[in-house]
Amino acid sequence: MDAQTLTYIFVAFTFSVYIGIAIWSRAGTTNEFYVAGGGVPPVLNGMATAADWMSAASFISMAGIIAFAGYDASVYLMGWTGGYVILAMLLAPYLRKFGQFTVPDFIGTRYYSSTARVVAVVCLILISFTYVAGQMRGVGIVFSQFLNIPIFWGVIVGMAIVFVYAVLGGMKGITYTQVAQFCVLMFAYLVPAIFISMLVTGIPIPQIGLGAQVLDGSGLSVLEKLDRTLIDLGFGAYTEGSKSTIDVFAITMALMIGTAGLPHVIVRFFTVPKVSDARKSAGYALLFIALIYTTAPAVGAFARINFIDNVHNAEYADIPAWFQSWENIGLIGWEDKNGDGKIQYAPGAPFQGKPTFSDQRRADGSREITNAATDNTNEVYVDRDIMVLANPEIAALPAWVIALVAAGGLAAALSTAAGLLLVISTAISHDLLKKTFAKGISDKQELFYARVAAATAIGIAGYLGIDPPGFVAQVVAFAFGLAAASLFPAILLGIFDRRMNKEGAITGMLAGLIFSFSYIAFFKFVAPEMNTAEYWLFGISPEGIGSIGAVVNFTLAFVVSRLTPDVPAEVVAMVNNIRIPKGVNKPSMH
Repeated sequence: MDAQTLTYIFVAFTFSVYIGIAIWSRAGTTNEFYVAGGGVPPVLNGMATAADWMSAASFISMAGIIAFAGYDASVYLMGWTGGYVILAMLLAPYLRKFGQFTVPDFIGTRYYSSTARVVAVVCLILISFTYVAGQMRGVGIVFSQFLNIPIFWGVIVGMAIVFVYAVLGGMKGITYTQVAQFCVLMFAYLVPAIFISMLVTGIPIPQIGLGAQVLDGSGLSVLEKLDRTLIDLGFGAYTEGSKSTIDVFAITMALMIGTAGLPHVIVRFFTVPKVSDARKSAGYALLFIALIYTTAPAVGAFARINFIDNVHNAEYADIPAWFQSWENIGLIGWEDKNGDGKIQYAPGAPFQGKPTFSDQRRADGSREITNAATDNTNEVYVDRDIMVLANPEIAALPAWVIALVAAGGLAAALSTAAGLLLVISTAISHDLLKKTFAKGISDKQELFYARVAAATAIGIAGYLGIDPPGFVAQVVAFAFGLAAASLFPAILLGIFDRRMNKEGAITGMLAGLIFSFSYIAFFKFVAPEMNTAEYWLFGISPEGIGSIGAVVNFTLAFVVSRLTPDVPAEVVAMVNNIRIPKGVNKPSMH
């Protein structure tokens, strides 16, 4: 049976499971729709959290980033996993004890302010839509490549599936669906990695294979071979970084506290039965995420080796079918600059801009591309996002493995998209309507508005996936930078600083949000030609500026809170109740 037929079978089966779970666990109350009734066991919640976190970016892009950036990409591994340690130790148990539905709910109640709640909703929606557009685009790409249908219809199908289990099931349906999705994406990520590790090193454990010798008789380890190969081709060494120490620190910190401040991750800890279960859930989530994140460096290294071995100096006429299949959707390109019919891979962009793949093919099968760069010898354009999806094809693995990877990529994108869409819908129905602008609505009306908001958000996300703005791929830093600079300090101070008042929190959130947004927008859109270390503040790139935004937030919040009225006594009592175990004398405000 060929790979495409198997892919249809795998995807149809997994989608049937997801829809079946959604129907079985349909939410009937706002409590079930928002937080799954607060009854999800820690192990299952940890699996759902891991699926929520293993987005298309993590599943599809992370190993690709590592494959091409090498050592510099370690910031993603450290930052994204380290954020869960912060969540487990500093946020999760306290937020669960608070016992509400959403992140803006905590901020609005803790800071006794509708303005604080609305600012938190604005941050949440901006963060979530930035993320979800990429998820839907990932769904479209996977459908287009593996199921041979247009990206438009791929996104439509993805929207329909998410609609069923997000709108019908709410958090209850999403949680149990994500447990199934985690199982799918875990196997889809680990199985090819084990196969390829065996082929390259003879060792079935990818984490060990990364440091083992390759089986080509050279006596070199995987990393030694990569270093030598890339240097011979004119690239920098794979194991040497180019980023400054301060930038590495800033990016890692922004990713860590940004992770801890992401609303679709935080809401997971509202769904467990007990306070102690929140910390257990974070621990399980970190364990499940580590299974994949510790595998990613090996996947990235093996993918880069296999790609070079299969592509560099290969005759285009003899290139395997996988190259042309990805070329057809514009994620790989080749321009025969020297006319020898061979593919040369070297540093530098092969084209002045992204190649236009709608141009006519030449007689030899190559595409007529009119914007080839003339300042280097590189003839290959490759989108790093294809490396995980194409890896099984490059390594000539069995067709069922290729089908499994397709199902895993869809599971990763759909699981995160559902979580993001749910926090958007709850922010609108619960925080903007029920708690702010329409306080008299009933629970039944609130549930109806939540479903309408979810359906609307899915429609917007689908449009962004079908016709994404040009900036979507460029602003990965937005979500983490904005979460780090706005929501995380407000949550942390709300738990641990009894004197933090609404004036301080609102000032800090707005200052951190505006500072980080302005910095990223300037270097990404206003003056991209200045996006170099020479012009960065303290040598910190836009990807890491959220850490400085957080410092701005913390500093202003602290200063303003000490110069403005004290926190009401009932709010101090609430903070004490969140923080202090039962049976312990509660301290005074000071």
